[in-house]
Amino acid sequence: MQPVISIDGLTKTYASGHQALKQVDLEISKGEIFALLGPNGAGKTTLISTICGIVTPSTGTVLVDGHNIQSDYRKARERIGLVPQELTTDAFETVWATVTFSRGLFGRAPNPAFIEQTLRDLSLWDKKDAKLMTLSGGMKRRVMIAKALSHEPDILFLDEPTAGVDVELRRDMWALVRGLRERGVTIILTTHYIEEAEEMADRVGVILNGELILVEDKTKLMKKLGKKTLTLNLQDPMQAVPTELAEWKVTLKADGNELEYVFDANAERTGVPSLLRAVSDLGIGFKDLNTAQSSLEDIFVSLVHRDKPARPSTGEGAAS
Repeated sequence: MQPVISIDGLTKTYASGHQALKQVDLEISKGEIFALLGPNGAGKTTLISTICGIVTPSTGTVLVDGHNIQSDYRKARERIGLVPQELTTDAFETVWATVTFSRGLFGRAPNPAFIEQTLRDLSLWDKKDAKLMTLSGGMKRRVMIAKALSHEPDILFLDEPTAGVDVELRRDMWALVRGLRERGVTIILTTHYIEEAEEMADRVGVILNGELILVEDKTKLMKKLGKKTLTLNLQDPMQAVPTELAEWKVTLKADGNELEYVFDANAERTGVPSLLRAVSDLGIGFKDLNTAQSSLEDIFVSLVHRDKPARPSTGEGAAS
């Protein structure tokens, strides 16, 4: 399948000498939700801004649906909707006017029915005649999304879309994103809320110090890098871990009421059977046990804190 976004050898070095992007290679397929994760200053916004034509790359090429973002800017840009982090709106305009104006900027013919449906989808219809200055932060965020969708783009960039919004709006936006994906819209999401990526993304990219250190299918990533945790709920609290359990590196949790063992579920020998035998031999009673898979947040933290970042994986769509 032809990628809808193709990035090859992309770098960005500012006049100050700061290298914001380092040799980024990435392909994103039509209709997928791609989550870009990274700490503050990692290069997420610079990468998005470069793809959208806002920042000029130092080297490399970016194609949007086959159109070069520099030599064929207009064709590339009209396929993109961007919801930036900043809430930049004309305070004295009404919701209806600002969204309609955004559609016209891209040369699209007026379509009041589409604008109405967009505002309804974002729970903005009852605010259509309200001036933007009267809206709450969450409502302004919805307006920014409506503006980005006004010209019916094939690709939607959401740069920290739920920063500072309440849980209800966050869930509404998740539902909206899923609906857009069903219509074939490609969505690139940057977020600090790991649960957003875990909930919605098809693939995950991790960027660190301007380098895309990993691109992987979310499910495969969690299976490949995620650990499992075995928790034993003890019948009687313990003061310390017996020396006989040292080889498993178990830890005491919940004021001595739980024994926790972290293991690799994909390993040939997980150590779980032998640990349970050792616990039984020591006469340690437990009321219950359970296992839990590491979350995407656990994986992200472990990647970001590695001493030496790995090169991106060679999975489909990954940098090679």
